Amino acid sequence: MTPTDMFTQVGSVIASVMFAWAMFKQYCPYNLQEIIDKYSKRAFTFIYPYIQISFNEFTGDRFMRSEAYSAIENYLGSRSSTQAKRLKADVVKSSQSIILSMDDHEEVEDEFQGVKLKWAAGKHFSKTQSVSFNLVTDEKKYYRLTFHRRHRQLILGDYLNHVLKKGNEIKVRNRQRKLYTISESYWRHVVFQHPASFESLAMEAERKQEIMDDLLVFSTAEEFYARIGRAWKRGYLLFGPPGTGKSTMIAAMA
Repeated sequence: MTPTDMFTQVGSVIASVMFAWAMFKQYCPYNLQEIIDKYSKRAFTFIYPYIQISFNEFTGDRFMRSEAYSAIENYLGSRSSTQAKRLKADVVKSSQSIILSMDDHEEVEDEFQGVKLKWAAGKHFSKTQSVSFNLVTDEKKYYRLTFHRRHRQLILGDYLNHVLKKGNEIKVRNRQRKLYTISESYWRHVVFQHPASFESLAMEAERKQEIMDDLLVFSTAEEFYARIGRAWKRGYLLFGPPGTGKSTMIAAMA
């Protein structure tokens, strides 16, 4: 049998199977289709050794973006730039840096404690009827994690905690800083772009070092505050007439 004849035969078999499946979907009773679909999925799950977890972009009725999805997006950024063939690029507001993420239907691999995993980005569509009675296509994005079922406890515990922690740390580094002031009982903010730092701050050296040490201790004490049941925050009271360096001190702290 020549390669041409073999491909022709395979194509004919596939076409026949697709035709038979289409006829089955059209004429088979809906209840019977549900039963067949239910037990076929159970049989496939019994044979298939991998577990899949989906993280949707929005929770509830699309009112709130999932924090888990955002953390995963940040975590996969560096892996996407080195592994994915199709990438999406975005620029952080008021910044020259470009944030990369993998495009839809792309996959990247990760490794944790010697265990290999696979992340995939995808989206699915559903049609909903709007107020004007027109069908509107609703796009829902998600990340899907695939791993072998023998690593279930490791992945559901340590690995996912590791992903969320690292993703949130990246989010903090990339987020836009804002300077808040209160005026007439309303809080207002401007984008923080102050060039001040402790190196350029005119202040007594001992007092400056004392504040810097206090800030460094506080920045690494999140677990301590959680252990004693207190909110992880710290306040400083700055007072004085205009021009004495209050805003400059705030900028250096930030």
